[in-house]
Amino acid sequence: MPRHVRRICLLLGLISGVGTPSALAADADHGADLARRWCASCHVVANGQTQASADVPSFASVARRPDFSPERLAFFLLDPHPKMPNFPLSRTEAGDIAAYIASLR
Repeated sequence: MPRHVRRICLLLGLISGVGTPSALAADADHGADLARRWCASCHVVANGQTQASADVPSFASVARRPDFSPERLAFFLLDPHPKMPNFPLSRTEAGDIAAYIASLR
């Protein structure tokens, strides 16, 4: 699906309430599994992880940011950007990863 179409669909879902935490029961445990598989090569995703890239934030530091929002993070994960690989995440997977990061607060 083209990036602009995916963005419009995500925005419409958020506006209609589909993207709210009460409407989607995000699975933080599944998000942790996805993070270990896809994100741990660059980010520290869990306590005890000993290796990651030095120039990227840990998931715990992302969770502690004062402007942190799981919804915004899920949207960020779905919108390709140059600093991160373009993983083909579904909205559910992005929400699960965001829920996992939120659990680290």
